[in-house]
Amino acid sequence: MTENSQQSNHSAPELPTQYTPADVEGPLYERWVERGYFEADEKSEKPPYTVVIPPPNVTGSLHLGHAFEHTLIDALTRRKRMQGFETLWQPGMDHAGIATQNVVERELAKEGVSRHDLGREAFVERVWQWKAESGGQISGQMRRLGDGVAWSRERFTMDEGLSKAVQTIFKRLYDDELIYRAERIINWCPRCLTAISDIEVEYQDDDGELVSIRYGEGDSSIVVATTRAETMLGDTAVAVHPEDERYAHLVGTEIELPLTGRRIPVVADEHVDPEFGTGAVKVTPAHDPNDFEIGRRHHLTNLAVMDEHAVITAHGPFQGLDRLEARSAIVGALRAEGRIVAEKRPYTHSVGHCSRCKTTIEPRLSMQWWVKVGPLAQAAGDAVRDGKVAIHPKEMESRYFGWVDNLHDWCISRQLWWGHRIPVWYGPNGEVVCVGPDDEAPTGEGWTQDTDVLDTWFSSGLWPFSTLGWPEQTPSVEKFYPNSVLVTGYDILFFWVARMMMFGIYAMDGTPPFHTIALHGMVRDQFGKKMSKSFGNAVNPLDWMDAYGSDAVRFTLARGANPGVDVPIGEDWVQGSRNFANKIWNATRFALMNGATVEGELPPAEQLSATDRWILSRLNSVVTEVDAYYDDYQFAKLSDTLFHFAWDEVFDWYVELSKTTFMAGGPAAEVSRRVLGEVLDVTLRLLHPIVPFVTETLWTTLTGRESVVIAEWPADSGFRDAAAEQEIALVQQVVTEVRRFRSDQGLQPGQKVPARLDLSGTALAAHEAAMRSLLRLQPAGDDFSATASLPVAGATVALDLSGAIDVEAERKRLAKDLAAAEKEKAQANGKLGNEAFLAKAPEKVVDKIRVRLETAEADIVRITAQLEALPKA
Repeated sequence: MTENSQQSNHSAPELPTQYTPADVEGPLYERWVERGYFEADEKSEKPPYTVVIPPPNVTGSLHLGHAFEHTLIDALTRRKRMQGFETLWQPGMDHAGIATQNVVERELAKEGVSRHDLGREAFVERVWQWKAESGGQISGQMRRLGDGVAWSRERFTMDEGLSKAVQTIFKRLYDDELIYRAERIINWCPRCLTAISDIEVEYQDDDGELVSIRYGEGDSSIVVATTRAETMLGDTAVAVHPEDERYAHLVGTEIELPLTGRRIPVVADEHVDPEFGTGAVKVTPAHDPNDFEIGRRHHLTNLAVMDEHAVITAHGPFQGLDRLEARSAIVGALRAEGRIVAEKRPYTHSVGHCSRCKTTIEPRLSMQWWVKVGPLAQAAGDAVRDGKVAIHPKEMESRYFGWVDNLHDWCISRQLWWGHRIPVWYGPNGEVVCVGPDDEAPTGEGWTQDTDVLDTWFSSGLWPFSTLGWPEQTPSVEKFYPNSVLVTGYDILFFWVARMMMFGIYAMDGTPPFHTIALHGMVRDQFGKKMSKSFGNAVNPLDWMDAYGSDAVRFTLARGANPGVDVPIGEDWVQGSRNFANKIWNATRFALMNGATVEGELPPAEQLSATDRWILSRLNSVVTEVDAYYDDYQFAKLSDTLFHFAWDEVFDWYVELSKTTFMAGGPAAEVSRRVLGEVLDVTLRLLHPIVPFVTETLWTTLTGRESVVIAEWPADSGFRDAAAEQEIALVQQVVTEVRRFRSDQGLQPGQKVPARLDLSGTALAAHEAAMRSLLRLQPAGDDFSATASLPVAGATVALDLSGAIDVEAERKRLAKDLAAAEKEKAQANGKLGNEAFLAKAPEKVVDKIRVRLETAEADIVRITAQLEALPKA
């Protein structure tokens, strides 16, 4: 496992006494970038490994979710780079149409100007100016985190090359009749003044009102219920179920629509649920998607009664009122006419809100551009079914299929100015021309371009190949497409992943955009609650990086990353990871001070002590475990394995067991110094992808080589020594048991006591000096008198505690504890033996009492053993 790929100039390594991340991280990262470690060469003969960054919004800044996701991707790409892959982690940002336009409009509002005052061209120029001055702060924050991205390849979804890709695929889809323009019901945001897709609508339970309204008179009247009374102005029918006998006599007739003077038909439609409410529904085709479909089936008029600001446009006394004002006014007018049959307030129901501005969305009939997703979604589903793409964890497949198998056509037009403008021109005589990137746009009087822009997800759906230079067949496309893995949150499985799958398969001759989709969960606070500014529990990861270092934040996030599962995180855990980084630092510093080295080959097994053979055997096992966890995207398990191996086995056992060898000197010490150097070398390389900064500093100091970033990933040499592992397990058992006994007797950790060790007939004799050092055991003198004897692992440890503790005081303390434990046992037994209590008490209460009994019984056994072990009077 010795890493020999870089030249060594190792001499007299020194480390500061304390690790200070702020002094190390910034300069290290800039050195990595300057040396081009993260760049990718499409001419390389190495096998490719490609991952795209889920492009953060240009308006965004680094939050814990970004830090989490970036840590996982960085770990994967750093390892693959060390394994000899030509590794590309593709960076870039999304232009974020609505979000960015909102930001710039707010800036203009401070100046007392609107985008309409500027005009489209000047406004777009202002957005580009904002992007240059203020956008993209997340790039600097990614550097703070240590993201190993290929900065020279950074892309932006509005770049010239990516814009060409957008125009190309729009044209192809249009020509293949997979893009069309039609009037349909869409989700409209009256604040953002644009259509938004179904997946950009957030539903929450709001308090509203449910009013039941009587339409018509006498025997021909029908009662309908609604939470949106204002839309009744646009009703063009009442619908009932065809088999509902209550209304059979009214089907085909007309009834009067209150407040309007209009008469509307009663129609029979299978969509109506006769068991719900009165079994009759008002039909407003221009303001409800279900009503729109009923209207299409029955050839009803589409009557829009609200404008884009959700202000009533219908003629009459309600014209000019906001929808909520109109709702109250209309209910009042209906009440005055005696047409309100019932009212329920508050009435809690699910209401859609714009995911960006939180305004209640308004279903609205509108002429928009759509993608016919049927064949595209079929291909995206089949790619997973056929095994071309693996979803990890596998149980997430059902969510994916549930989405792509039931996709509705995708509304891709947005009524914005910032974004990719739809490449369609309209002529003076009704001509419609879709223009590709190599086509000349029509000119002449009367020709105008469509004013809408494309949904942001349209361009980000091309990300895996547009960033490589497509539609040109560039060397980068040939080398790095398809991506190796997509690492992303399950929350955008539908927003982004499905779109990339559809577009990638369509544009790239049936080749899906990635081999594996690795889904992770959301970061939550330590109590499992969603992080939010409104909850007061949102965390700026930069604050934690400032306080504890980037490695500590990264390790905490990786250690919580189980596939597809949400990740709780608290500041205490980051502090613990900081302590781990300090432990690595201090242990490596100790090793260097004691001559640990990577020079020369490892000595053969026959020259190694059992302790040396044990740690090398364990090291190889850990290499194999970590590789398996990486290949299964089990970041939490691999981080935990490395944590316990480094802290427990290397630092707390091997280093401590080797101290006596180092002190004794001689050939055995030289061998152990080389083994310790090997173990640290490999352990630091295994840790590097998760905690890159501290490991870079320590590894380069230990080895004298250029950088761990370009070091060779450790391989399992195959060396195993079960006998040595068993032997050291016996040593650990003896040390652990005696330490526990010392603690039980109230001895201080550093307090020395005389002891005699009988190790005959065991494999422990070679470790007596190390065990005495670890256990603070002095040699037994001529006047030694054992006051306690511990049989452990076939050995006997006899101790003289007569001068170490106040035996009588300790006996009184233990007797008091024993009496308390016996009293607790008696009380628990009393309750569990009471049939009347057991018949009435909840099962949870009974279970707690059973646990109390078990604890008390265990305490009695433990305390009794401690009393018996005390020196006799």
